[in-house]
Amino acid sequence: MFFQNLLGLFSADMAIDLGTANTLVHVKGKGIVLNEPSVVAVKDIKGKKEVWAVGAKAKQMLGRTPGDIKAIRPLQDGVIADFEAAEAMIKYFIEEVNHRRRLLSPTIIICVPSGATEVEERAIKESALNAGAKRVWLIYEPMAAAIGAGLPVNEATGSMVVDIGGGTTEVAVLALGGIVYSTSIRVGGDKMDSAIISYIRRNLNLLVGESSAERIKKEIGSACVPAKGDGRTMEIKGRDLVNGVPKEVVITERQIAESLADPVMAIVEAVKDALANTAPELAADIVDKGIMMTGGGSILSNLDMVIRNATGLPVSLAEDPLTCVVRGTGKALDHFEEFRGVLYD
Repeated sequence: MFFQNLLGLFSADMAIDLGTANTLVHVKGKGIVLNEPSVVAVKDIKGKKEVWAVGAKAKQMLGRTPGDIKAIRPLQDGVIADFEAAEAMIKYFIEEVNHRRRLLSPTIIICVPSGATEVEERAIKESALNAGAKRVWLIYEPMAAAIGAGLPVNEATGSMVVDIGGGTTEVAVLALGGIVYSTSIRVGGDKMDSAIISYIRRNLNLLVGESSAERIKKEIGSACVPAKGDGRTMEIKGRDLVNGVPKEVVITERQIAESLADPVMAIVEAVKDALANTAPELAADIVDKGIMMTGGGSILSNLDMVIRNATGLPVSLAEDPLTCVVRGTGKALDHFEEFRGVLYD
C-alpha cells in the first residue's frame, strides 16, 4: 500500500472528454478536476506560432483578438481539426491536472465519436501520446455517456442513449458491453449557435458572435415554438449590417425556436433512424426503459418533449448531462477490469 501511495504521487491516470466545446478531465480516485473550454489562442511571434492562452482565458479572446493573436477551436465536429493546437491543449491540461510536478507519464482514456474514422482516432491518440501520455485507450462517446448515465451496458438488455455534444450528436443502442447500432451526425450545440447567428443576420440585419449566440440559446432557446405568444424575450447586442454601427434589439423565444428548427429536426430524424434499425428484442427493452439523453445540447428547453412526441417513447434527461461522458469514461478508468471490453487502443 505504501508503494502504491508513493506511485500515486508521481502519476495521475486520467479520463478525458475531449469535446468540441469543452474538455473535462477525471483523475483516478479524485473525480472531475478540470472543466475548460476547448479553445487555444496562438500568437504569431516573428513568423513563429506560440501558444498564448488555453481554455477559459483563450475563450475570452474569441472575436476580440488583435491581428497577431488568433483564438481557435482545435476540434471541429468532435474530431481534431488542428493537430498542433490540439496537442498543445492536451499537454496544457495534463500539466494543469498534474500541477506540473509528477514524474511518471499517465495512462489516459479518451472518448471519441462513434462515427470517427481511423485517421481521426489515430490523430486523437497521437496527440495524447505526444502530450506525455504513457498509454492511451479510446472509448466511444455513446458508450461513455451510457455508463455515466448509469445504464446497464454490460447486461443482456437494450439501452438507448442520445448524446448531444458541441460538435456531434451520437445515437446508440447498447447491450452486453457493446454498441449494437450507432449513428453519429455532425449536428450539436455549435450548429445550433450557427443557426441562431444566421437567423438573426437574415431576419434582423444584425451580426452577433458565437459567444452571444450561445448565451441566447441558453437563456431563451427552445426546441419548439411556444404554445401561445412569443414566449421569453431577451435584449441582444451586435453590429447593424445596414448602418455598420453597434445596435441593440429584442429577440423572442419564438424566433429562436424557429431558427433551431433544422438542427432539432436532424436530431429527431437520427433518433428515428436508430429505432428503425434496432432489432425487435432490443426495441422491446427500449419501449420499457425509454431513451436517455446526455450531453450539453440535451439541456435545450423542450427537446426531450419533441423527441417524446416524435417517437412515442419515454425520454429521460441524465443527471448532470454536461459531465455524463467524462463520468462514464472515469468510471471505466476506476473500474478498468469491469469495463475493459468497451475500451480499445
